[in-house]
Amino acid sequence: MKILRILSIVSLGLMAFSTKAEAPFQNFCGLKNTSFQADEQISYVVYYNVAGIYVNAGTAVFSATLEKMNNRPVYHVSGEGKTNPSYDWIFKVRDKYESFIDTATMEPLKFLRNVNEGGYKKYENVTFNSSVNTAVTTKGVYKVPDCVQDIISAVYYARNIDFNKYKVDDKIPFNMFLDDEVYNMYIRYLGKETVKTKYGKFRAIKFKPLLVKGTIFEGGEKMTVWVSDDGNHIPVRIESPISVGTVKVDMMGNKNLRYPLSSLLKLRGG
Repeated sequence: MKILRILSIVSLGLMAFSTKAEAPFQNFCGLKNTSFQADEQISYVVYYNVAGIYVNAGTAVFSATLEKMNNRPVYHVSGEGKTNPSYDWIFKVRDKYESFIDTATMEPLKFLRNVNEGGYKKYENVTFNSSVNTAVTTKGVYKVPDCVQDIISAVYYARNIDFNKYKVDDKIPFNMFLDDEVYNMYIRYLGKETVKTKYGKFRAIKFKPLLVKGTIFEGGEKMTVWVSDDGNHIPVRIESPISVGTVKVDMMGNKNLRYPLSSLLKLRGG
């Protein structure tokens, strides 16, 4: 299973249909970081449904540090995913995604992807230049729109959305650059509810991304994402059908959150 790709795509519906969705109150530009801080770390467990039973298939860890790039302060955000050792003989995954995000604009300056999935290897290096709206890769120079995000920066940028400004069923659009293409995408806000995960019971914000039908996910709005209804806005539960079976991703650990995890109503077993 492509653990980190699943987590990243699940988190925001990355790889959505091209669309001209409109947001009624704010667009995906100009948000400031109010949701996370340097040294934050969040860990996830990926569960795969086999014959009606969810089994622990792998893990992923997202972390953020404060660094400098070209004399500019940046958040160096990385996501690392891997299958559990017992599954390595079936399909070994060792993925790492990195984004270097300008702390002032929350726009990416550089994106790195180094994946090894069942023997398939890919390395990607993208440099963004917002002054001329370009993305430079090993294959060429591509024109990109304002406020374009990469697959990792989009997750952290979206954590700063004020969902209280939206109504149920509103669409929140954004642009992402991946695999030398620009995707015009959106997530659909579904309101707030209480959700129970393997970590605990949370007050949560719920939304659905619109996904492209591909090798892993079915198309349409079949994936559901819940993020903590507090200042941190961390994904706490993700569910989706995939081509064979279903997948569930739960937040199972965190360190150095910017705010107390006040959305947590009860720890599992507590």
